[in-house]
Amino acid sequence: MSQERPGLIRQITDELPKMSKGQKAIAGYILANYEQAAYMTAARIGEEAKVSESTVVRFAMELGFEGYPHFQRVLQEELKVRLTSVQRIKASMRLNARDDILGAVLHADIDKLRRTHESLKRADFNQAVDLILNADRIYILGVRSAAPLASFLSFYFNLIFDNVRLVNTTSVSEMFEQILPVRGGDVVIGISFPRYSQRTIKAMRYSHDMGASVVAITDKAGTPISNAADVSLLAPSDMASFVDSLVAPLSVINALIAAIGYRREDAVTRSLEKLERIWDEYNVYDKGEQTDG
Repeated sequence: MSQERPGLIRQITDELPKMSKGQKAIAGYILANYEQAAYMTAARIGEEAKVSESTVVRFAMELGFEGYPHFQRVLQEELKVRLTSVQRIKASMRLNARDDILGAVLHADIDKLRRTHESLKRADFNQAVDLILNADRIYILGVRSAAPLASFLSFYFNLIFDNVRLVNTTSVSEMFEQILPVRGGDVVIGISFPRYSQRTIKAMRYSHDMGASVVAITDKAGTPISNAADVSLLAPSDMASFVDSLVAPLSVINALIAAIGYRREDAVTRSLEKLERIWDEYNVYDKGEQTDG
């Protein structure tokens, strides 16, 4: 498990004493107004700090970023952890897309799917599939906004496996009670996105200490969630409002279910054939048949 990377705000603070006069002006403005600065252009920050746009771009590159867009994206990601829900919705209002919120959100989700496709390591994905297929028991953790993702994954895994446990909990103590039997040979799947759940982090660390393999589904490396895992499946959940988009994480979960279903095709087919008979017998689904009256 890797060491957590220092945050950008901390990096700027630490490097402030050795910066030039112009860089200190930029750093001072960002540190005092990072909630606004994260959504401002390089030119606008230059105006506020009374330096040129090119100076702002060089400032970002001096900090180790490819350019200002890279710097801005990392600052926005850090905001997701730092800001409260109220602060998040205020920050999102600066996206300047109120005239076409639908289009802005859909385009943002398309971009997140593209970034996930390009960056998610196939070796990590295949390792997660192998761990899950060979697990004695599978525990799925996901609370608060990640709970629907955990429930979705559990629903389909229960069609494939008979050793799946969805951990439902409202407290740390309840979570530990439900994962108490975890041991070597088990797999624990932890799902969490900013602001990261302490319950999920603690449960993943406990599971790792007990010898279980831990798979994280989260937004990036170097976080408490990914650091607690043996393998991480990364999908961005960038802020579009006071809520985060879970489109990319859900797509990764879909791929995980599909890959495992393909590897367990015979078992899945038998399970679904049995379920179809039960569903027909008890009229579970509407088949579009017209009835009188």
